[in-house]
Amino acid sequence: MNKIASFIVVIFSIFSFTIVNAQNWQYDIDEAIAMAKEKDQKIVLFFTGSDWCPPCIKLEKNVLSSNEFSEFADQKYVWVKADFPRRKKNRISKEQKKKNLELADRYNKRMVFPAILILTKEGIVLGATGYRRDLDVNGYISLLTSFDSFGH
Repeated sequence: MNKIASFIVVIFSIFSFTIVNAQNWQYDIDEAIAMAKEKDQKIVLFFTGSDWCPPCIKLEKNVLSSNEFSEFADQKYVWVKADFPRRKKNRISKEQKKKNLELADRYNKRMVFPAILILTKEGIVLGATGYRRDLDVNGYISLLTSFDSFGH
């Protein structure tokens, strides 16, 4: 009985983590574009300062990581995160930092945080937003969906 109970606990833990884990983040725009073309989806590019930007932290905690938003997001978009952390413990690799800076040079020259851009599967910007205190999960879903009409 102990082995079965342990197995159930492990499976439940994995299942719970998967649900809470939110989007399946990509960290390379070229890979994301290839994936978006394959799946015929748009791309959401999220610029964040995950450990120093209060609006970024609130947006990720209150909206992006919610179950409702995750279900919507994974069905509709390929997600790319360009993170610019400042704390040593959250340091990203030099290679990833270079990729993020290249993304910022292309899509976020003014380095505005947080920034959420909706891109076509070819990488063309359809719309952009940031942290909006007036929007909850459903509000963000409606806003992001409204950018879809610009791509047709």
